[in-house]
Amino acid sequence: MYQRNLTLLTDLYELTMMQGYFKEKYANETVVFDAFYRSNPDGSAYSICAGLEQVADYIKNLHFELADVEYLQRTGLFDRDFLDYLLHFKFSGDIYAIPEGTVVFPREPLIKVIAPIMEAQLVETAILNILNHQSLIATKTSRIVYAARGDGIMEFGLRRAQGPDAGIYGARAAMIAGCIGTSNVLAGQLFNVPVRGTHAHSWIMSFPDELTAFRTYAKLYPTACILLVDTYDTLDSGVPNAIKVFKEMRGAGIPLTSYGIRLDSGDLAYLSKKARQMLDEAGFPDAVISASNDLDEYLIDSLKIQGATITSWGVGTNLITSKNCPSFGGVYKLAAIKDKKSGKFIPKIKVSENSEKVTNPGNKTIQRIYDRKTGKIIADLICLADEIFNEGNSLLLFDPVETWKKTHLTPGSYRMRELLVPVFLEGRRVYESPRVMDIRDYCKRELDTLWDESRRLVNPHEVHVDLSNELWHMKNQLLDSYHFEE
Repeated sequence: MYQRNLTLLTDLYELTMMQGYFKEKYANETVVFDAFYRSNPDGSAYSICAGLEQVADYIKNLHFELADVEYLQRTGLFDRDFLDYLLHFKFSGDIYAIPEGTVVFPREPLIKVIAPIMEAQLVETAILNILNHQSLIATKTSRIVYAARGDGIMEFGLRRAQGPDAGIYGARAAMIAGCIGTSNVLAGQLFNVPVRGTHAHSWIMSFPDELTAFRTYAKLYPTACILLVDTYDTLDSGVPNAIKVFKEMRGAGIPLTSYGIRLDSGDLAYLSKKARQMLDEAGFPDAVISASNDLDEYLIDSLKIQGATITSWGVGTNLITSKNCPSFGGVYKLAAIKDKKSGKFIPKIKVSENSEKVTNPGNKTIQRIYDRKTGKIIADLICLADEIFNEGNSLLLFDPVETWKKTHLTPGSYRMRELLVPVFLEGRRVYESPRVMDIRDYCKRELDTLWDESRRLVNPHEVHVDLSNELWHMKNQLLDSYHFEE
């Protein structure tokens, strides 16, 4: 399924607009489109961007096969000259993007496309589909990992994902955001990430008794012996039988390197504390207690507060579907058109009665500003791509809406980093994605740049995204140029 031509993974109106540009406009007119989002999912103060590798693969392989063109012809919507053009279509523009695993905030371009208008229009739907899904799951996962406070999180959601692609790429995003492993074997193969799992209740039930099932599993997997103890009676049967097997393994000289129990039902706080006491008294203080059962960041946080002794968490449905916030609101908006004579970009803006839907015009980039002493993020600054900043100068930041709110940074107190990097230049891919586990390490470092107040699960402190003085004035001049009559 992952070796498909995704060129027709698009909304119909992208193609009808393409034909309109082809026939009615200067088809090679260069434009700038920004892919961004307006609010963080789950009430978070940040998001984690993910999916760039799949976006880059999509762009690199973008082409119309004969069967695609024949299908479009059968719709009756497209003329022969436009269909002939599609047969030779190839992306020729530039793409800049924020690397995967980066902490990001609303309204800043995650991906910027600079290309002939037909090309830039075609790629909208697929870019948003890929970026929205993986960024959503990565953000959800980062919250779950944070709630676990250093315990391992395993992604167990494949059977509840909305189809194979969501399971595969959701697992990838979850690994980027901090999971220690996934149950998804295909994701493990595709992305070279650790696969983990135990056994189901059916394994226990298929044997004459629980103890025989445990002994058999321990014989097969002595170095990964996590026993599911709640099939019949967790404290009166499951945990005592697991302890008996662990004693037998120790008596046989089998090293207990990775062993323990899994709880999948009941009061996880109570059961884990009782199980911990029983394991410790039996001489197995390093036995893992893992848990599953419809977990999310709020339940994990609550269990930690209650003193649950769980040290490993298998999270499925609520992670892979981001159940309580199942969509990431990424959009793709025209920001500028290049003037054919001067070669300069003419800024474009979308105006709305809803201030959140008023776009930021122009060919832009993002400068991230860090506190030099702590390494923490002070703010992000959306600015025009040709603006130059000097860390040796003072820097004035101001809220783009409530402009009286200002922060003055003195020379040497901050450092800046441009977030957008080139991915395609003149149609040629110039960026190769790191391995997933390397992105995971990078993401962990990125999360460490957030203040603790911005990571809390409820009512987190908002990270400011400001506009440069030059961009702010450009935006307001454009807004002032529009006059609406009743």
